[in-house]
Order: sequence, then structure tokens, then C-alpha cells
Amino acid sequence: MRRPLTVAVATLVPGALLGWGVYAAVGGPDDGDGGGADRAGAVPTSAAPSASASAAPGDDDGKKPAGSSPAPTSKKPSASQPAAPGPLKGKVVVIDPGHNPANFQHATEINRKVNVGTHWKECDTTGTATNAGWPEAKFTLDVAHRLRDLLEEQGATVKLTQDGDRSFGPCVDERARIGNEAKADAAISIHADGSGAGNRGFHVIMPGAVHDGAADTRAIVAPSAELGKRVAGSFVRVTGTAPSNYLGDGTGLVTRTDLGGLNLSTVPKVFIECGNMRDSTDAALLTSGSWRQKAAEGMSEGIVSFLRG
Repeated sequence: MRRPLTVAVATLVPGALLGWGVYAAVGGPDDGDGGGADRAGAVPTSAAPSASASAAPGDDDGKKPAGSSPAPTSKKPSASQPAAPGPLKGKVVVIDPGHNPANFQHATEINRKVNVGTHWKECDTTGTATNAGWPEAKFTLDVAHRLRDLLEEQGATVKLTQDGDRSFGPCVDERARIGNEAKADAAISIHADGSGAGNRGFHVIMPGAVHDGAADTRAIVAPSAELGKRVAGSFVRVTGTAPSNYLGDGTGLVTRTDLGGLNLSTVPKVFIECGNMRDSTDAALLTSGSWRQKAAEGMSEGIVSFLRG
């Protein structure tokens, strides 16, 4: 479990504090990898993803599960349908579903080192999994589909960095490049953590100031922080989920300078760790289709608020 190198506490927007106040008063919904996102989160053998774990648990709302077998590798990101009329018409959002359900079958490829600006690190990782073995990569893809649908309804053009259409990856540097080349107005990387039992809640990771080698985040630090605050505030309000009790001092906001997906971005971008898959209480939420829909709605409302100003 790799710990963050840099953690900066930020003040959560009033809406988030109000939402958390409600959560504390009435209780929460009835129900990887150590706070890192593009990290090498080890998955115990008992929790390793398997080729047969194709259906998302808790798909109680009729949404399509994110578990189809990957097709041969494609180098093109998944593009959205033609933009519908709406308040986000003309805006581009890139959604990065963390990891890939088939990464565990391609250890050599995903362990290849890539330059993330400040250092070299693995192309990608398998991500974490619940104790029952449901992989983070299937969680992220499911939520990404839900989020894409919501943003397209608002008129945005949405691109996914991968859609189960690649045999592995893409690598963290390519994930950033897809957002850059799309000239995204906002980008979000979706994850779930793999911390210890008892560590609960979500946190949003924002880029710190980096100017080293191929990395230069100075122009995106402020807008990314604004995006992060709005996503965190909406996530609390819509899901009723508490901010992390182990990172961010209760704000749900963390700043890092070691993640390639942020270091190499030239567009406003954040990561969100939606909860801890290795905690049984959080896992009950993450494996619920109705909760995943709320998670997507919380992200969508935060992104819409950011893009509309």
C-alpha cells in the first residue's frame, strides 16, 4: 500500500459541509492501493480479479453491468454520441475509468515503466478489489458509463480513455494525453481505494504544482482545485457518503504531485476515490447499483457546476 507523498488540506465548499451535516444527523445510506490512484495496489490472492467475475454485483436498477470481455486492443478512446442540446453543448469532458478489467492478464505490459514527468512508474496496475473479489476496474467502468450518460443528457461531448475495448491499459501517460488531445474542459479519473478495514469514505485528489521534465501543472492547479471542490461538495450531498476518515482531515480533498495522470495533464483534472473496497461497509455501497448511480450523479452535478461557472 503506497501512501501519498504530498497531502494538502483544503476547505470544502459550503454545500459539502451542509451535505455532511445532514449525513451526520440522519446517518448514511442503508446499505487501492493506499490512497493512490495510478498506483501499484497489491491485491491479495483471495481478492484477485478473475475472468469469470464479469457481472457487477448490485445491478438492481437495470443498468448494464460493466463486465463484458475486452475486445482486441484499440488505440482510440471511446467517443460519445453526437452532443444533445443542453447547457453543456460545446463542452468536452474526458472520463478515465481507472485500470482495466483485463490488466491482470498482462503483467509484463502493465509493469513496463513510463515517464510521468517527475519520475518513471508502472504503465498501469490491476487496481484493488473487494474482499469477495469484485475488481475496482469493473466498478470504475460501470460508474463511468453512468456518468457519461448523465453528462451527454446535459449536452456535453464525452470521451472515455477506455471502455473495455482494450486488452490492457492504457498506460497512465496515455490516459493524460487523451484528455489533453481532446482539449477537455474537465477530466475526471474514477477509482476506488484499497486501504485497510475501518478506513472509510471518499476523497478527491487534485494536482499540486509540478514543473519538472514533461510535467507542468502550474496552469491547471487552480481550475483543478475548483473542479475538485465542486465534485466533492456534490458527492457528499447526493450520496450522503462521508469524506475520508483517513486522508484530507475530513475535507475529502487531497493534493498530490506523484500521479502521472495528473502531472501530465494540461487540462483541469481530478481523481476521485469513491470509497474503500477493502472495508465491508464501504464495499456494500460500492457494490450497490443504486449507490453507484448516486455516485455518478454526484460527480455529474459537480462537473456541471464547474463548467457552468
